[in-house]
Amino acid sequence: MQRRDFIGSLAASAALGGLSAPALAATPSATTGGDRAYMAGLLQKMAEPVLSNMARGELKKNFKLEVSPSSDGRDNNVAYLEAFGRLIAGAAPWLALPDDASPEGKTRARLRQMALQSYVHSVDPKSPDYLTWRGHGQALVDSAYFTNALMRAPKALWEPLDTTTKQRIVAEIKGLRRIEPPFINWLLFAAMNEAWLLSIGEEADPLRTNVAIRKVNEWYVGDGWIKDGESFHFDYYSSFVMYPMLLEILEVLERHNAPFWNGKPAELRAQALKRTQRYCEHLERFISPQGTFPPIGRSLTYRSAAFQPLALLAWRKQLPQTLPEGQVRAAMQAMHKALYTAPDNFTREGYLTIGFAGHQPELGDWYSNSGSMYIASASFLALGLPADDSYWTSPAQDWTQKKAFSGARFRKDYPVDY
Repeated sequence: MQRRDFIGSLAASAALGGLSAPALAATPSATTGGDRAYMAGLLQKMAEPVLSNMARGELKKNFKLEVSPSSDGRDNNVAYLEAFGRLIAGAAPWLALPDDASPEGKTRARLRQMALQSYVHSVDPKSPDYLTWRGHGQALVDSAYFTNALMRAPKALWEPLDTTTKQRIVAEIKGLRRIEPPFINWLLFAAMNEAWLLSIGEEADPLRTNVAIRKVNEWYVGDGWIKDGESFHFDYYSSFVMYPMLLEILEVLERHNAPFWNGKPAELRAQALKRTQRYCEHLERFISPQGTFPPIGRSLTYRSAAFQPLALLAWRKQLPQTLPEGQVRAAMQAMHKALYTAPDNFTREGYLTIGFAGHQPELGDWYSNSGSMYIASASFLALGLPADDSYWTSPAQDWTQKKAFSGARFRKDYPVDY
């Protein structure tokens, strides 16, 4: 699709109807249909300001950034790549669903066109919303979410782009090879970009993928938990980065029979999946009867992204047998409602604020700004399943803590040795 035709299709899509996100998010329902409407409305509420402005090339103009009080003084322009890249990574599976005549379907179609035009602006040097690909090393981090979205929804978000935009994206991603990642979770950001390049037929650097995989496996401490580097941190980085990116990178290496010296990506992927499932058992048990969960560790302001692995495995129909779909959905609904009920999670203009369950800027880390908050979209991956999927239609079930604190029977927990 050429750019002028693409822009014309975007203008035509603006006439499509949409959900009333604030209303849906404010009126949770106990029905399974209400569960989906709540989640779709909340994701739309999160996505609409970012995508609608960036589709017009006005995100930098209209997104008034909030910066953590403990900021390290970095160039705030990195926030726009953070906002778009992180948001689109979580929204991609939902946007990739086929069009239909339902209000949700019309909303998806409209937001998808906005997302495509946002990709165009993101790499066009003449656009006001050309993103900060050069300069600060933070671009490596958020480029990985940017490409992760293209990997999760290639037919919806990559294939429709015009040739020039595709070439520009590839050039910007390859250009980030100049950044040497530290030996922490950043290794996976470099590896994700290479896996995405491999997935579209571009030459990839096996060193950047294979070193990341080997180091993450070295950092595995047991019973589903991974260190972030040489020291163990009790936080949610296995959710934010480690397990989702490790799994999706290994899937690409396996599918493309990529070189991996003295190792087998298929076996490593199967191992990573088992460990992710075990970690998900812990995540589900963290959710209290009221939907709250332990506010531990770094990056608490990433909110619901702490549950990305549960959402990812639900979307991919890979939840462990110990976690029925109706139980996971009910737990995830309760968690989202506990976090997002406070109206000051969003500014008057609709952008996410810095906070955990509301506006709590003091919780921001030295690397945080309001663009960083959009990783929260990662907890919405199950919206990539159609409305008639069993995840959405199965009867809701009480989750582990709700059973435990009501005196009901619940499954005992034991460590694993894989």
